[in-house]
Amino acid sequence: MTPTARSAGLLAVGALLLTSGCAALSDDSGSSASGSDSGKVQVAAAFYPLEFVAERVAGDLAEVTPLTKPGVEPHDLELSINQTAALQSADLILLEHGFQPAVDDAVEQDVKGEVVDVEKVVELRKAEDGEDEHGHKEEASGEDEHAHGESDPHFWHDPLLMAQYAESVRAALAEADPDNAETYAANAKALTEDLTKVDEEFKTGLAQCKIKEVVVSHDAFGYLDKYGLEFESIAGLTPDAEPNPAQLAEIGEHAKEHGVTTIFSERLVSTALADTLADDLGLKTAVLDPIEGLSADTEGEDYLSLMRQNLDALKAANGCQ
Repeated sequence: MTPTARSAGLLAVGALLLTSGCAALSDDSGSSASGSDSGKVQVAAAFYPLEFVAERVAGDLAEVTPLTKPGVEPHDLELSINQTAALQSADLILLEHGFQPAVDDAVEQDVKGEVVDVEKVVELRKAEDGEDEHGHKEEASGEDEHAHGESDPHFWHDPLLMAQYAESVRAALAEADPDNAETYAANAKALTEDLTKVDEEFKTGLAQCKIKEVVVSHDAFGYLDKYGLEFESIAGLTPDAEPNPAQLAEIGEHAKEHGVTTIFSERLVSTALADTLADDLGLKTAVLDPIEGLSADTEGEDYLSLMRQNLDALKAANGCQ
């Protein structure tokens, strides 16, 4: 081979490797994670409820990249190179500070987009009195690596707080893309109407329940107490914050005392604790979805339909008329 031919071959190989390297940074749909040539607003949404809001308010005027894929428990999220690149290139970043430390850490690096942080635009409820920062009673054993501070992050179980967050997303989208501000406003208005309707359905559906107590897998449903129910959780604010045996016994006594018929487990995490407790007490089990993310079972659903499924499950378990 001549020197000229050899040089040409090396250049071709180098070009192939460069192309392959770029391809490796593409997401599952084949588009580059470093941005898009579509001209649309680029939105990175940390987990499903925020993704839902973004897609409804933006419509087809933005490309929404979910950082938490279906089937992944959002507390357990570890960002890939692709996802970190998506954050760095996004025009708009939707997150809830303290809920996903991996996202918080990445955003503290070099990001150019505006951050719409739930914690700064929604009034979060405090964690229950008598619990530590993880939602445990103080005598609980074990460690929980996910600190939420003094607030309960699961705001999306109050549809009106979801509407409040949607308004902040609308404002951010309008600022990033003023030419389409009217469309974003119309979309946000339609979403707010849907959310208000769900709120009314919960008020009506849970207004008259024979049983007021609900035992759930982890402490994700506190915002639903606005509808008159009281929630006792097996785990803390995160699903892996397991109680000690004394706490399990206490929860069992609580369930028997208040005539609880059903122990609720959830998708995306193990049902072992809920199943064991229900078996020990001779109670039924059912699913109450924390709606932190979609799964293989719910890939055809959305936030609104899952909220309504939860309402039906609560009405059945608690004898609501």
